[in-house]
Amino acid sequence: MHEYTSTARVWGLSCPGFPEEVSRARRWTRDVLRGSPFAEDVELIVSELSANAILHTASGLESGSFHLAVAVSAQVVAVSVTDDGGRGTAPKAEHQDQDAEHGRGLGMVSAIAHRVVIHDSDGGHTVTAELFTDVRRGVHPC
Repeated sequence: MHEYTSTARVWGLSCPGFPEEVSRARRWTRDVLRGSPFAEDVELIVSELSANAILHTASGLESGSFHLAVAVSAQVVAVSVTDDGGRGTAPKAEHQDQDAEHGRGLGMVSAIAHRVVIHDSDGGHTVTAELFTDVRRGVHPC
């Protein structure tokens, strides 16, 4: 294989920052990952990250948007959600009480994914969740 060739497949979707777009992002993810053993987990992750973008960043303001990318290779299924930033704080996993109504989403994503990376830039935040295909379910890599 040539050094610049990849066997990864990548899909992208941009959505206006309306609450109903979260369900659209879920459906799109389900369609992209149809037949994958990771489809349900990634769909849940997309739902949480998209909702967080709309609720906690400028993505949920008038003319805001969020962007979704799904990459699939033989080794990993990765999903990234990029928001419009603008609310002063970066996403972070918080350990909340089980009865808390808010603040548990990114912690849940971290529990499902094998790795979560948060990247901040002047234009917003990107949260990427990776699920490794060669790791048994429920066992996180070292």
